Amino acid sequence: MDVIRVHSVTLNKEKCKGCTACIKNCPTEAIRVRDGKAQIIDEICIDCGECIRVCPYYAKIAVTDPLEKIYDFKYKIALPAPTLYGQFKGLKDINKVLYGLLSLGFDDVYEVAKGADYTSAYIRRYMKEENIKKPAISSACPSIARLIQVRFPELIEHIVPIDSPMEMASELAKNEFSKKHNVDKKDIGTFFITPCPAKMTAVKNPIGKDKSSLDGAISIIDIYGRLVNALNIKVPFKEDFKRASSYGVSWASSSGEANSLNIDKYLAVDGIKNVIKVLEEIENNNISDLDFLECLSCTGGCVGGPLTFENGYVCKNRISRISKTLEKTFLDESDILKNEDEISWKYTKEIKANAGMKLDSNIVESLKMMEEIKKIKERLPGLDCGACGSPTCTALAEDIVKGEAKENDCVYILREEVQDLKRQLNNLNLDKRGDK
Repeated sequence: MDVIRVHSVTLNKEKCKGCTACIKNCPTEAIRVRDGKAQIIDEICIDCGECIRVCPYYAKIAVTDPLEKIYDFKYKIALPAPTLYGQFKGLKDINKVLYGLLSLGFDDVYEVAKGADYTSAYIRRYMKEENIKKPAISSACPSIARLIQVRFPELIEHIVPIDSPMEMASELAKNEFSKKHNVDKKDIGTFFITPCPAKMTAVKNPIGKDKSSLDGAISIIDIYGRLVNALNIKVPFKEDFKRASSYGVSWASSSGEANSLNIDKYLAVDGIKNVIKVLEEIENNNISDLDFLECLSCTGGCVGGPLTFENGYVCKNRISRISKTLEKTFLDESDILKNEDEISWKYTKEIKANAGMKLDSNIVESLKMMEEIKKIKERLPGLDCGACGSPTCTALAEDIVKGEAKENDCVYILREEVQDLKRQLNNLNLDKRGDK
């Protein structure tokens, strides 16, 4: 059965100049440049958005839902990521942003930070279970979960099988709105206001479950302008929409999740390259005495997402200040018990390794191809310059064996061939002169 893959990160070929900036920064080597244009390898793209950050021609884009999609539903609920609060200078009351979302057409708003409070509570419970693989690795960042599927399959069983805050918030919001207004949940649409493309992909193609509870994702950058205008209109708050604790809001920044778990032996790592280094150390058993590992693809955490408006460090500072004004308490056990039978708070589907990097389904053929790759690699310069359109010499060797590239795509081999041809022509000219 073919695996259906959906991606938010896409390529605008008309804008692509084939500059190779993207292939050097892709953490899973999922991009090639062929015939002067980039190509994204569907099977191993993790939608981290690194290519969006580095493309000088804006040829990489993230496809998210337009705001108008909310009108596909009779009732519409906004699920703002806590990162959204850090986009606005001088924000003192979260309610201002929440009311601003209502003015854009939503019927209700439910903080994803509140979902984070629930996720934290369930993870704290999970960490007390016996025989769990340690360090337990956070599943909150979908890019990291997919990275593990692609590059570190041995660590899959370390992934915490608990729903992300946005999934938790969606289920809680639908349940609450349905009961309060006596409406069918099928008529309710929940939309995540996202700082990154990976969350959009997670809505369309979730990890650990067959179907997401969410109905769409709208990027912060797309909604920012309209929201700024809405915030400039002074509207008296008729209701306090704030629900989340300081811990929940702090999930926007690196170490926010780990701090909410109330454990000592944890490590929080942000930035995809840093995460890869730490996962390699764990895979090689070089890091011990660690209970929990928080990994976030973006530098600084979700505050550094590629679909945000504000500088990540500025956003992180604002989130820190906002969180200090909120109550710093853990979710009450009665709230956990009240909701756990009504929401799907844990994974229902096994996470499997991504087989996209296999050379061939036949192991004998794979071994032959690996041997050929080794021989080709020995003939390559080993500079990993990317000029060939593949990110490394090893990747080029693999592409050659799979019939997707040629040896003389390497500029050094091509130069040697040209020089050899030049020598042959010179010798031919000398021979002709000798005949005369």
